[in-house]
Amino acid sequence: MMQVRAYIIHSSNDALAMACTIAIRYSTIRRQGYNSDADKKLAENAPNEIQVLDYRQQQYRLLPLLAASYAIFFSGKHVLARLKNIENQLVSGSTAITKTVVGDIHATTSALKSYATAFTADGIEDCRKACGGHGFLVSSGLVELSNTYLQSCTVEGDNYMLPQQVVKVLLKLIGAMQSGDAALLKDHKGTDMEYLIAPLMALMKENGGVPNKSRFVFPTTNGNAQDFLDVSTILEAFQHRSACLLLDVAMQLASNMAKSSAQQAWNDCLLGMARASRAHASYILLRDFYNGLKEEEEKSSSSCLGPNEIQVLSQCLTLLGLYWMDQYLEDFLQNQSISPGSIPHLRQAILDVMTKLRPDAVGLCDARDYSDFRLKSALGKFDGDVYPAIMESARRDPLNQKSADGGVGMGYDESLKKLIVGGIGEYKKGLSGTVSRL
Repeated sequence: MMQVRAYIIHSSNDALAMACTIAIRYSTIRRQGYNSDADKKLAENAPNEIQVLDYRQQQYRLLPLLAASYAIFFSGKHVLARLKNIENQLVSGSTAITKTVVGDIHATTSALKSYATAFTADGIEDCRKACGGHGFLVSSGLVELSNTYLQSCTVEGDNYMLPQQVVKVLLKLIGAMQSGDAALLKDHKGTDMEYLIAPLMALMKENGGVPNKSRFVFPTTNGNAQDFLDVSTILEAFQHRSACLLLDVAMQLASNMAKSSAQQAWNDCLLGMARASRAHASYILLRDFYNGLKEEEEKSSSSCLGPNEIQVLSQCLTLLGLYWMDQYLEDFLQNQSISPGSIPHLRQAILDVMTKLRPDAVGLCDARDYSDFRLKSALGKFDGDVYPAIMESARRDPLNQKSADGGVGMGYDESLKKLIVGGIGEYKKGLSGTVSRL
């Protein structure tokens, strides 16, 4: 079960990356609106219309999705490697695989499967919408891609049920901390939830009672967008967000059980559990992305990524972190790790990173090396010859083929012809409209 979830997580990066490839390639070919220096461009014999991808709104829709596809790739790789390692140790009879370790990988696969598949499904749909009317075409490739992928949100655990599995495991960590069981806490070393221990300790009193507000506050040393460009600080913010939301669930559950049944108390906490699971998954995705790039950087000459590639992917990591902070801003405001006054700096930082990434957007898509055969898209063709490809796909449609007797198309002679020829559909003077059997 966990292995199947791991494969679903890993395959999500391909589905999202293919959708981004189609939408971003098309957004560089499609031009709409004129530059303010149109006369100058015309004199230079250069296109004077704006590429759709140059609009900030289009960048905000597509570039974070592209960055997320790389994050999901690294997390899928990490989860599969962990499962393989656990399998090898179990086969060898190792006693290092404890219930805590098994519970942790169960929570990780559940959280990532729930969040990554929902994010990918929504992302594919956003890519389709970003292609405008042409995104509706079957020949866009996005319709089939979406329909094929959507089942991933339900199989191996519905995305609205899995967060309960995640929180059940994470709440045991809070119980271990409250009981002061040092041996049990030691079992969490090396697990994916180990990062929660430090921020939870900072949130809780010594007796394991109620939390204080988050001890972490996003530094505002520069007082501008530069404050939000440090990846390690972004990761720390996501750690504290996850810890705060988890502790909120624990407190709400304890409060509810004092005045209602355990079943009703659990039911009333489901929305908070979904938020806590989402926070846990998003931190793991960012952390695995960061660690994956760090490993490639340490490989140096043996890595397939050079310094330039790592720099661009690091910008993707920064953009994804800032994008999720902006999307779930209420979580960070609630735990007071971000002040309302710093929100404009956060959003300016997003604009700055998108400006840096814009020249490499198509290259990041091409790096995935999806062939035209695999994409099955007229909009995402590698050579950019989009509009002839759309026309060719229309010509190949069976409804546009000539009928056996040389008519316009199948069904025309039987149905449409009699409505518009022979007087049936002709306009008659003195009558309102046309004479028709309809």
